[in-house]
Amino acid sequence: SLPTPRAAPSPGPSPSPLIATGPARLPAAARIFMLSFLARAIPPASTTPASAAALRLLRLAPLRLAPLRRTAPAPFRAMATSDGGSSNPLGLADPALLPAGSATLIGGKWVGMGGKALRVVNPASGDVVAEVGDSGAAEARDAVAAAKGCAGVVRGWSPAKRAGLLRAWYEGVVKGREDLARIMVAENGKPLGEAKGEVDYAASFVEWFGEEAKRLGGDADVKVPGGSVVMVVREPVGVCAVITPWNFPAAMITRKVAAAIAAGCPVVIKPSELTPLTCAALVEILRRAGAPPGLVNVVTGSAAKEIGSELMASPDVRKVSFTGSTPVGKILMEQAARTVKRASMELGGLAPFIVMADADLDAAVAGLIANKFRNAGQTCVCANRVYVHASVAEEFTARLIPKLEAIKQGNGLTPGVTVGPLINDAAVLKVAALVEDAINNGATLVLGGAVRADLGPRFYAPTLLTGVTAACRVTSEEIFGPVIPIIEFEDEAEVLQAANNTRFGLAAYLYARDVGTVFRMSEALEYGMVGVNDVAISDARYPFGGVKESGNGREGSKYGLDEYTELKYVLLGGLGK
Repeated sequence: SLPTPRAAPSPGPSPSPLIATGPARLPAAARIFMLSFLARAIPPASTTPASAAALRLLRLAPLRLAPLRRTAPAPFRAMATSDGGSSNPLGLADPALLPAGSATLIGGKWVGMGGKALRVVNPASGDVVAEVGDSGAAEARDAVAAAKGCAGVVRGWSPAKRAGLLRAWYEGVVKGREDLARIMVAENGKPLGEAKGEVDYAASFVEWFGEEAKRLGGDADVKVPGGSVVMVVREPVGVCAVITPWNFPAAMITRKVAAAIAAGCPVVIKPSELTPLTCAALVEILRRAGAPPGLVNVVTGSAAKEIGSELMASPDVRKVSFTGSTPVGKILMEQAARTVKRASMELGGLAPFIVMADADLDAAVAGLIANKFRNAGQTCVCANRVYVHASVAEEFTARLIPKLEAIKQGNGLTPGVTVGPLINDAAVLKVAALVEDAINNGATLVLGGAVRADLGPRFYAPTLLTGVTAACRVTSEEIFGPVIPIIEFEDEAEVLQAANNTRFGLAAYLYARDVGTVFRMSEALEYGMVGVNDVAISDARYPFGGVKESGNGREGSKYGLDEYTELKYVLLGGLGK
């Protein structure tokens, strides 16, 4: 029988269903058995107060749950029917955005399923959304050859022609906004409104780089009056390998590919095997917009190491752009060195979110909620360590709790849902382990700390930890989940030392009113991007990137084109004779 839960002290009049209750220190085996049993045996509609409380008290050692349902709708490869109709399981206005059975494009043609299939799974339900061909090194090799064959073509285009193609792509993305968002919800899990926001964000890069293509120029100077002229010209770097993650399956494609096209470079995309459909739809829109065969190629496959190695070993690939983890980024940089490829890396983050004593607490709470729970906390720039001045920590926490309680989790297509699932079982296990470690090292669990078994095994409840110290792994590892660890500090020097005491340096956030504090700390924070009293740091107009082991190079802005061009110095002599 389940132990009778004992309610923890509540800061408000009515405890939230996410308020931690105890005792929770059950043996791991008992917790695994109980939660697995409840996930299978208790449908959400019949959950009783006692069973709901039991679910809340389980704080979860690492475990794996069977999904609440495992239905498999018509697979992606079966969308085209024999009578010419379409099963259209995603309800798209333009079902042809997803070419039947393929997410690999080589030389302007979608490659068929072949002998091996890759399943794309909805993280919210466990349903199979699609089956596409599982490509490997051979397809990567063919894609590079196709890109190389197109390099001379696009290199010879005028800036206006490159801009025209990007404008047509932008208009196609805007037109397909609803369909692209629905595809993203199905394979990534983020809420529909958030997915639409990402489509808008993705489109902004296409529009931006289309306009910048017309401004891509060089310099000229007279070296010796009447004798010679110096020209500095910018040329395309050549074939580019673009390797993108699953958490922003639209924006990470356009931020790289639009810049490459603006500079005159053909590309080979390796999208995440978890979210290949958004990439396929975006590239199909680009193909329809008039992209010549070979300009943009896609290699979708589960053998990421094999595909990556092929791309990195090829001397025809002259640049790689990667967004993902720091360990993988280091491997790619080592491989790039063998053929001296250009490499731009947007890698891991461990963002500090600092709330000073004079901060506007309501603004800081709103900023933290917006930043932390985007994509269920699965972003490289979301707050990982929340430093709050000791004099306002209690008040800050009290204002934060009701905002956390108001978060609605669920399937991304359900109206009102603001937070979706984690991407897969491994992500849940990692988050649960980090929370468990923090508690074992003295942190207090205030809210959450459990899988929402009423929703499914990949829904981890919004979690609040207080009393977190440097001994907890959440202060040194990316959480990539909906967990807020609050760390108190006493003075500016202390928090700056703590914030900078990391090998990462992507984004940092600061809430303070004093102008002197803002300027001192913005300069002292060792990060590529600092948001002061605002968390909306991502914008196509401004350079995105980090320092230290968070990567090199910048994406977006006028500086983003630098990553895809080489400078050539030409001396024209004897002109005065």
